[in-house]
Amino acid sequence: MTAPLVTTLYGKLLGAEEEGVKVWRGIPFAAPPVGKLRFRAPQPPQPWDSVREALSFSPVSHQPVSTSSTRFGGTSPDYSEDCLYLNVWSPAEAGESLPVMVWIHGGTFVTGSGSQPMFDGTRMARNGKVVLVTINYRLGPFGFVHMSPFSSEFASNAGLLDQIAALKWVQGNISAFGGDPQRVTVFGESAGSMSIAALLAMPAAQGLFAGAIMESGAGQTLQPEQGQEIAAALLAELGLTPGSDLEVLDNLPAEQILEAAARMTYKLSGEALSMFFQPVIEPMTVPADPAEAIAGGSAQGIPLLIGTNLHEGNLFFREERPGESFEQSLKALEMLMGIDDLAELAVDYPKSWEGQAELLTDLFFWGSSIAFAETQSAAAPVWMYRFDWTVQGHPLLEKAVHGAEILYVFGNLHLLKQYGLTVTPDMQKLSETMQKTWTAFAHRGDPSIPGLEWPPYRADSRATVIFDGETQVVLDPDAEKRRRLFSAQANWPKVFSEKTGE
Repeated sequence: MTAPLVTTLYGKLLGAEEEGVKVWRGIPFAAPPVGKLRFRAPQPPQPWDSVREALSFSPVSHQPVSTSSTRFGGTSPDYSEDCLYLNVWSPAEAGESLPVMVWIHGGTFVTGSGSQPMFDGTRMARNGKVVLVTINYRLGPFGFVHMSPFSSEFASNAGLLDQIAALKWVQGNISAFGGDPQRVTVFGESAGSMSIAALLAMPAAQGLFAGAIMESGAGQTLQPEQGQEIAAALLAELGLTPGSDLEVLDNLPAEQILEAAARMTYKLSGEALSMFFQPVIEPMTVPADPAEAIAGGSAQGIPLLIGTNLHEGNLFFREERPGESFEQSLKALEMLMGIDDLAELAVDYPKSWEGQAELLTDLFFWGSSIAFAETQSAAAPVWMYRFDWTVQGHPLLEKAVHGAEILYVFGNLHLLKQYGLTVTPDMQKLSETMQKTWTAFAHRGDPSIPGLEWPPYRADSRATVIFDGETQVVLDPDAEKRRRLFSAQANWPKVFSEKTGE
């Protein structure tokens, strides 16, 4: 068997063939963002002359060391600022130019990597006849601290700029891997989905992808004043001020910056849910809130597949996990969403950990996704889903928690053994259905497949595919809750009040 060799704009890459798929790992799409490139916009990678082996994953972006046995498959990856690499899976017997799916991982903008085992692209590329790409991007203080107000040399939203650099690399190079640069679909979950919302609003991302799939996350940004306050708090933890000679930041140990970020986060939020590192409204990168930008037509003509899981919040609030009181949690959610007062809406929820989980699910995930779907439906076709699948009696997956759909989308069900589960025929059937609809969307811009005619989402019908034991189309699921959710519109951001009536 001959190892796959491709020629990119930067040099030749030698990959491997595994399980009917050609794979190239650890491909640089930008220069290492270290030293003078720390806190700056990504720069192109340096070309190479000899054949470069692309057989191993790269280091992952600096982040808190994972204590989970599942995130990196029980192994400890290398953590480094030199992390701007991507991975490509392509069917061994393609025979034609294939659609491309670019995965943007989640992790609240502070954790994760494109090399996590759950994102292995082998099955999705082979079964769906797509070229699949997973990427890294800078996280936490390295990728999402609002530095541009302090110097014209610094960039804000560096992590989003990394994603754009990866998409530009795809445009220039993916044809060598069998992919069609005119048929690129971005898809992501949680912070990856929120990243896609931001990309839909960013002028620099226009033309880099033709479709979008957003799983469990809509537009989420900080106002510039908030971002600047957080950046100043981080500098204070480092013994600096905005007026200091900030060139010293180029040479500080990365660990020192991470430790300062952890101290700052704890001082500002304690144990409450918070996202201090996330996209920020900033004229050079994200000039408007994503909800407002798409309402203004920034994503004109880009079809969207969007949805959530039935029990998103139950990943974060569980009976055995100590947490904040209901009132403290409500304040944290108000801060997270930029809403002044949720007290009126919260009356309908029990003052317990279950109530906190349900409120987070309904407002932060489900409600914001409905609003995003309705807004984009004026500019392009939109399809909506909900993932309801649960495993009876399982301590975690007896609820359809945040992130539970990912293994089914990628077809990596063998990893369920990490949760003490054996794959059943019903699980396999569900996974095949989800993977077929996702890849159908990449091929045709429509997720309908034989046996599942999936109508677009419109305000007069609200057709939603429910993925469960029996996958089916439901019109306006939980209609009464939806109406109640939007009844207190006066205090909600603009996107929640524009098109969410009857």
